[in-house]
Amino acid sequence: MTTDDPLRHQQKMAHRKAVQDAEVASKTILEKGLLIVHTGPGKGKTSAAMGLVLRALGYGWPVAIVQFIKGAWDTGEKRALARFDDLVQWHTMGEGFTWETQDRARDIAAAERAWDKAQALMEDPTIRLLVLDELNIALRYDYLDLDTVVSALAARRPDLHIVVTGRNAKPALIEAADLVTDMGQVKHHFAAGVKAQQGIEF
Repeated sequence: MTTDDPLRHQQKMAHRKAVQDAEVASKTILEKGLLIVHTGPGKGKTSAAMGLVLRALGYGWPVAIVQFIKGAWDTGEKRALARFDDLVQWHTMGEGFTWETQDRARDIAAAERAWDKAQALMEDPTIRLLVLDELNIALRYDYLDLDTVVSALAARRPDLHIVVTGRNAKPALIEAADLVTDMGQVKHHFAAGVKAQQGIEF
């Protein structure tokens, strides 16, 4: 390392700050309700959505969660958010994963009930953040009409943020979204024989 390394580093960071500041200054939209999609084969899609819920609660936002597909699991996040019952609405509308129910008609009916609840919450002017957990799975199996769902999400209130989770997000939903994160899977302990654990998977 030479004696001018600290100076070069300072100059490099000053240049980077100027570029970053100019990029930020070029943005003109101060606030916009976002449609956010968490998809991909990796673990953490719902966990990331719950992180956003926690952040929103830190600012006192009323939030709502509608769970498609998943049944009434006793999860850590549901227990934790029950402590914010003045700000959080939690609606578990599914009857379990599709390989558990093995009844397409029941799965469709459950998805339709969940979507009805989601639409009602979208119309609630007090809700600032709405999580539609595993909606992507319901769309993947054609339990709901894709065009109808995407159109409704795109027509959301200007101040409403919506997070959609689940693998295999449909291209039309990805196109309509403002932010899409595809969570890849590099390695998973399940492949090594480790079962789902309390506090990690649920």
